[in-house]
Amino acid sequence: MPVSTGVLRTHIDYTAWASLRLLRAAASLTPAELTHDFHTVGRSILGALAHLYGWDRLWLSRLADGSHPGYVTEADRSLDALQTGWPALLERWQAWAADLTDERVLAQIAYSDRKGRPWKEPLCQLILHAVNHGLRFPAKPGPPAASH
Repeated sequence: MPVSTGVLRTHIDYTAWASLRLLRAAASLTPAELTHDFHTVGRSILGALAHLYGWDRLWLSRLADGSHPGYVTEADRSLDALQTGWPALLERWQAWAADLTDERVLAQIAYSDRKGRPWKEPLCQLILHAVNHGLRFPAKPGPPAASH
């Protein structure tokens, strides 16, 4: 089902807002709380955040230029690295989305998954997949700030 560029940009903006909110919340945790093993994706809060960051980086690379930067590195598994790299990455997502057109988001995008298998999907579906993956849910729902 086609989705307008405005709706896609709203999803990307929300993802940026929620991700930054998660980073701010994580900054208030102790190192023990950040790294406690919950036996879930990423194992810990810090690992889950690194997972989301790696996911955002991987999908933007796939969608923007077709490159495959790898996934999460050990360097990504520190709060300092996430606080430095993730906001800049989210800004690149928003800048990339600013140039989208309704025609472009309907185009088929070819990419390879992490196992090298080829796939082809409409860009709009891939964007929605990327922004709806993960743990981005604020404790108290609310819209992104209107300072775009």
